[in-house]
Amino acid sequence: MTKEPITFDKLPQAVSYLTEQVEKIYQLVETLQPQRLDHQHQLIDIDKASILIQKSKPTIYRLARTGLIPAYKRGKKLYFYEDELLKWIEAGKKQSQPLSYQEQSAQILKGMKRKPRNGVNI
Repeated sequence: MTKEPITFDKLPQAVSYLTEQVEKIYQLVETLQPQRLDHQHQLIDIDKASILIQKSKPTIYRLARTGLIPAYKRGKKLYFYEDELLKWIEAGKKQSQPLSYQEQSAQILKGMKRKPRNGVNI
């Protein structure tokens, strides 16, 4: 479009032209923006991890030491990924349906540290 004055008769063409230009600029800005990483997969420290999973720092240190929680150690600092902690929490959810008798027996046997004294094996 040339630099001629916009009159009332040419207003619809001018608005159409401006709309097309804004759309082109919008597309150009979208292509130039860096690709956004998944915000969930962010590295966080123990302070943010304790807030996220609502556990104290000593508890988090114990869980990390025993390997029960996904953690990464660099030097003397522990690091966590937010999405891994959320998956860890979800993996520990309670079952919505009650366990059957066989499942309850299996859970009890799994928790036993030694054989029963009466010699009964299930």
